[in-house]
Amino acid sequence: MYTQGDFVLGGIFPLHYNQEMPDLNSTYQPPPVKCNGFDPRAFRWALTMRLAVEEINRSKELLPNHTLGYKIFDSCDYPLTGQRAVLAVVNGVTEKDHGICRGASPLLAIIGESGSSQSIVVSRILRPFRIPMISYFSSCACFADRRKYPTFFRVIPNDDYQVKAIAQLLVHFNWTWIGLIRGDREYGRFAVQGLLRELQGTSVCVFDIENNHPLQHTVYVMSSSRAKVVVVFSAEGEMTPFLKDYMEQNISGIQWIASEAWVTASVFSGSHYYPYLGGTIGFGIRKGYIPGLSDFLQTVTPYIYPSNPLVHELWEALYGCASVPSSVVDLPICSGEETLMAKHAAYMNTSSPRVAYNVYKAVHAVARSLHNLLLCQPGVGPFENSSCAQSNNIHPWQLQHYLQEVEFNIGGEEVKFDLKGDSVPYYDIINWQRSTGGNIEFVLVGLFDGTKTTGQELDIQEDRIIWAGHQSKVPVSVCSDSCAPGSRKAVRRGEPVCCFDCVPCDSGKISNETDSVDCAECPEDFWSNPDQTACIPKVVEFLAYDTVGIVLTVISAVGACLTIVVLVVIFHHRYTPIVRMNNSELSFFILFALVLCFLCSLVFIGEPTNWSCMLRHTAFSITFSLCISCILGKTLVVLAAFTATRPGNNVMKWLGPNQQRAIIFTSTLVQVVICVAWLIDAPPYPSRNMKYERSKIILECSNGSSLAFWCVLGYIGLQACLCFLLAFLARELPGNFNEAKFITFSMLIFCAVWLAFIPVYISSPGSYADAVESFAILASSFGLLLCLFVPKCYIILLKPEKNTKQHLISRDKK
Repeated sequence: MYTQGDFVLGGIFPLHYNQEMPDLNSTYQPPPVKCNGFDPRAFRWALTMRLAVEEINRSKELLPNHTLGYKIFDSCDYPLTGQRAVLAVVNGVTEKDHGICRGASPLLAIIGESGSSQSIVVSRILRPFRIPMISYFSSCACFADRRKYPTFFRVIPNDDYQVKAIAQLLVHFNWTWIGLIRGDREYGRFAVQGLLRELQGTSVCVFDIENNHPLQHTVYVMSSSRAKVVVVFSAEGEMTPFLKDYMEQNISGIQWIASEAWVTASVFSGSHYYPYLGGTIGFGIRKGYIPGLSDFLQTVTPYIYPSNPLVHELWEALYGCASVPSSVVDLPICSGEETLMAKHAAYMNTSSPRVAYNVYKAVHAVARSLHNLLLCQPGVGPFENSSCAQSNNIHPWQLQHYLQEVEFNIGGEEVKFDLKGDSVPYYDIINWQRSTGGNIEFVLVGLFDGTKTTGQELDIQEDRIIWAGHQSKVPVSVCSDSCAPGSRKAVRRGEPVCCFDCVPCDSGKISNETDSVDCAECPEDFWSNPDQTACIPKVVEFLAYDTVGIVLTVISAVGACLTIVVLVVIFHHRYTPIVRMNNSELSFFILFALVLCFLCSLVFIGEPTNWSCMLRHTAFSITFSLCISCILGKTLVVLAAFTATRPGNNVMKWLGPNQQRAIIFTSTLVQVVICVAWLIDAPPYPSRNMKYERSKIILECSNGSSLAFWCVLGYIGLQACLCFLLAFLARELPGNFNEAKFITFSMLIFCAVWLAFIPVYISSPGSYADAVESFAILASSFGLLLCLFVPKCYIILLKPEKNTKQHLISRDKK
């Protein structure tokens, strides 16, 4: 299609989507490429260019006194035929149409191409001639490289914005595991690279469905994957064979994310596509309004344009009949009463034109740029020496200068180009829904405005969206289910970060969010709850008045009461022989010390404080040292009393009451000195033990100085061993009541208890160590009480006849 004018525009459209390539063996001139598969949609685009040119020619405000012409050629949706089309636009249909090129090019600009692969070829051919081209459908980000494509402009947004919009959509709906399909052309390759770049740093992982495998393999991979959301960057021509195999496998439930190349493709709007493509969502070119387009399209019939073969092909595609008899196609003859109706959406979609609206804007951009060029005033022009272009000899590169600066508003939309030739980025968000007639209709459910700040571009009306499977609930597409609070994500080896296992948090760590990457460690005084979702204060443990504490308290009280009872009995019978012969004063001292020993075990019960920690070991050590010192004194007295009966032995004068008190005082004073030195140098203090059991805080008394602690115990042990040795030597002394035997037994019990105490105490933490020490104090105290005083009480209370001096000093015959 062509018409003459003062200035000529070229147009290249994919009027056919298949081609039969001739044999190119270089032995003869190849015949023309045969194109087939007429595309009514692309024909509507070409007619829109024609309508726009005619509208501008009628305008009195735009290019007055000048007319535009056009030359429109078919690229057959293929780079090689697109190359032939651009050469035909520039030079003519045949090689004889033009001789040697002279002067300015008769062609000022080209409107085209649709596919990015074809536009790459066209732009490279036009580059040496500096002829600008404005694409209405090539969105590949590669065209932003001004060094390679210096004359390229477009009224469709750059794919960088489209992939940004798709990435924001995926993040918005929390789809973390998606499939990705692309066509095997530059458009798909660059779009995929851009999407992967945009998704870096997000939670979205891409499951790349390999495109170099057979279609059946691709369909199988899709059906077996957990990725229920699939993004497709492909032209509708490439989608057709894939969807055929996909539908034959009867796969459904896939949520398709469509690129602008096929999201409004009416070829897929039939009712039989809905079970497989229903719910598709994608970003489409903004629709606009083209005045007079519907009426203009209805005037294009084979009866008005009988010599135009494209119009005859349109009729064959829409009605399946031939407008004129033909030997090439076997079709019935049309009746001549056919009318264009809404059901011919591929051709008659004039209510929401998108690509056609881009064509309309492109033609107006060239016309307004040319208009501005013609308004140039000499002396203030943009060219050399402030000159302007000559109206009768305008070069394409001069028009390009004005194209770069053109800015106008059409239909409420701003049209301008940045330094890379890109236009203002707007997208409509399209959802494929079932119409009342059963076909698929493209419903507007949102907008992407690339001029807004990052994060604010996306505006979605979620309540209007119908998802795959005719569902109103947002589909889920994840490689692994979310990890609940209390667990963390553990990435599987060799798999993307979106594929993970959920691992429970370790003890002492929590995660209170879904899909936590790591578990946070609780503060020192806190521990994780059973669900590992919150930190709670650690249990504080010490020897409290619970079951163990109460038992020890009762035992301590019972022991102290028994000791007092024994003291009362001994005091009441203090003048009887058994009491007087066994040194009643020392007995009273021992019983007093035992009462203190029983009571000092109470200091180990309760929360440790500075005073209680210092009192525990000092009170225990001094009272036991006092008790053992008294027993030591008694042992020496017993041993000396029987030794003094030998002639010439006056040892008793050295062990009188004063000497005995001195022995007790001196022996106890040594322990007191050790304790005082301990308290001055490194006294015991309360500490928090969190090493033995990390979930608890064990309050215990730290010894302060381990050396002092073991010196205290060692001194008591030394006294006990000395007592035991002396008592053992006196065990065979005569008499029915030899107290040395009972002292020997008491020291055996005492030493056994404390020897068993040492390893148990070392291996027991906190409250257990306190309980063990309290038990050792009580056990040894009971041992001393029972061994030393129960035999005396037995004779005093139950065998008073034996409580005589004669009986006690005599020895029964065996």
